[in-house]
Amino acid sequence: MYRRLLILTLGTFSVGTDSFVIAGILPDIAHTLGVTISAAGMLITVFAFSYAVLSPVVAATTAHWPRKRLLLGGLLLLAFGNALTALLPSYGPVLASRAVAGLGAAMFTPTASATAASLVPPEKRGRALAVVMAGLSGATALGAPLGTVIGSEATWQATLWFVAALAVLGALGIGVLLPAVPPVPAIGLRKRLAPLKDARIGFTLLTTVLVFTGLYTNYSYVAESYDRATGGSGTVLAGLLFVWGLGATAGNLGAGRLTDKVSPRWIIATAVTVAGIDFALMPLTNRHLPAAVVAVFVWGVCGWASLVPLQHRLITVHPAHATVTIGLNAAATYLAVSVSGLTGAAGIALVGAHRLSLFGLGFLVLGLLSSAVATRLIERGEERTAPPGAALST
Repeated sequence: MYRRLLILTLGTFSVGTDSFVIAGILPDIAHTLGVTISAAGMLITVFAFSYAVLSPVVAATTAHWPRKRLLLGGLLLLAFGNALTALLPSYGPVLASRAVAGLGAAMFTPTASATAASLVPPEKRGRALAVVMAGLSGATALGAPLGTVIGSEATWQATLWFVAALAVLGALGIGVLLPAVPPVPAIGLRKRLAPLKDARIGFTLLTTVLVFTGLYTNYSYVAESYDRATGGSGTVLAGLLFVWGLGATAGNLGAGRLTDKVSPRWIIATAVTVAGIDFALMPLTNRHLPAAVVAVFVWGVCGWASLVPLQHRLITVHPAHATVTIGLNAAATYLAVSVSGLTGAAGIALVGAHRLSLFGLGFLVLGLLSSAVATRLIERGEERTAPPGAALST
């Protein structure tokens, strides 16, 4: 079972690297294409927005496809999109190529998460989701920093070729090692969006959007936010991204185990609160490298510790619609990443790059409030259906 989960992790690692590596090479892209840093940040926005919008559409239109074919097709399209980004000479076509890569990610990641959840019994879903999502968090620890170093020592185009190679490698691993996975029952787009009518699902997804918008408002422009600590060095920035990724991996895996034992609402509340305190202190901690190392580690831990319990909450509320709700949560996550390119640019204009975390802090506070509303709605539902004295766990 875990061998199959690790095979899926290969693919999420390539998707994660593509998602996070652009932030580390953003200044070089802006210089080459002759655009502002904010305009270059739209490469992040277009990729993530393509993913967010197309995820439910792809899920509805490809429901009859065998899961293995969909996983392979997603990774190969991801590789093709990155090859286009590396080859195209001007800003407009490069933006379009990021949409192509986003489509590949939309095909792969929700399918991988839902497949992982279906491979294990309910009491082990948290750990299964954490193993597959470790590909994304591991990409922040290894893929994105390595891609940043490649871009710093060679060219940013070389970084995109690196990402394309990772996607092809992931496709090969799935093609050779993953057994055939049958398609899920076909569900139309309208039915896929139907869970949004449930306020418990709606507020949980809203929590994902708000929290990850706050977290990635700063990440999208991390090169500018931490230029005092890095001295403008791409290699030092890669080191900071590596530390952030280590924290993300620790937070993801730790939350996976905790979610099977502790109520997800406490994990979400604790992670977002600590992240908020960390963000409030960042205008001070991003001045010097030692303090920056601590700050980005805490940022990574808390950011990724919230993802697994949010997924687990959605599955618990509607077990029969797990594939649908996990896909919607993945779309919500990437919608937040796409919005963060815009909120980051707005934050820089309003408060400056070094205080950008304060702008993101507002979204974290709103996310904490949204999570509290979702928790209360879930508890009310359980009070109506559970016998007296039953434990609340969501």
